Amino acid sequence: MLNIDIHLDLSMNAMEWNRDLRLPVNVINKREAGKTDLPGRANSMVSFPELKRGDTAIVVATQIARFVEEGSAIPGWHSPEQAWAQTQGQLAWYKMMEEEGEMFQVKNLDDLNGHLNHWQKDQAEKKPIGYILSLEGADSILTPEYLERAWAYGLRAIGPAHYGPGRYANGTNSTGKMKANGIALLRKMEELNIILDTTHLCDDAFWQALENFDGHVWASHNNCRSIVHHNRQYSDEQIKALISRGAIIGAAMDAWMIVPDWEKNVSDPFKMKCGIEALLNHIDHICQLAGNTDHICIGSDLDGGFGKEQSLFDMETIADLSKFPEMMFKRGYSEDSIKAFMHGNVLRFLGNAWQ
Repeated sequence: MLNIDIHLDLSMNAMEWNRDLRLPVNVINKREAGKTDLPGRANSMVSFPELKRGDTAIVVATQIARFVEEGSAIPGWHSPEQAWAQTQGQLAWYKMMEEEGEMFQVKNLDDLNGHLNHWQKDQAEKKPIGYILSLEGADSILTPEYLERAWAYGLRAIGPAHYGPGRYANGTNSTGKMKANGIALLRKMEELNIILDTTHLCDDAFWQALENFDGHVWASHNNCRSIVHHNRQYSDEQIKALISRGAIIGAAMDAWMIVPDWEKNVSDPFKMKCGIEALLNHIDHICQLAGNTDHICIGSDLDGGFGKEQSLFDMETIADLSKFPEMMFKRGYSEDSIKAFMHGNVLRFLGNAWQ
């Protein structure tokens, strides 16, 4: 079944982790054997061959570069200008992958429909991965006016914050409302029809963003606070607010967001029963709040600074997204609802956003 994943950090893996994503996952992991510089080394789950094997036709692929003040415990760049330059390096990688025939940038409905037609007709090895460009954390946008440049090169979604305090908004593990320039950023995003990704916004900024933004909204990779209590997750009230805005919410596959009491670098996915069934509990909960299956989708984040050691025990690579339909069917989801989760809800959302 056709899959769409609305959150992968492909360029970060290529440019900061030095992974050649054209290679099979086992080759990437073999090359990283013994390395300990970054978490998830030798445990990669994402590469172009695995995306194709799992029939993932389109991904929302990020640029990411955080700015941090002196003394910050969170890693990041020491000036917004450095952060901007980092995102431009990531953009250059995406463009190189386009030149190599590995990726195809999707910027509008014509691109989307054309890519899906080619995907269904071409042989697997010839299929480029369609990608919609997103920015995770807006620190690298020097001023809201820089969005004109970003829009021109294809940026179509922005999450104003990431972890900690940001230049425009406060993110995970922070508190406080958006700054004046954050409101200006939202207005410019709305003018350009850039999707607001509420993921990582702290509670104060989340509510303020919804009040000050009338454009299209999604949450690319978020789970439920009622199951795993953490400010990174969404409360029932936040989920209902997103539902009321017609948002889609991507199911994130980072273990600590799926099961309670996960200890990073200690817990084991199998022993913690952190599998697809556990993630389906989050998906079920969102459907119960909505009263339908119109707001769920995949936002795996399977390459977001972790790997197999901190994900679903019954997934070896991202190709195993193909296991979801059968397991959802056993839970009572209809074929139409399963298709909606795997790709249909994203296509409907983009049809509305880009019409």
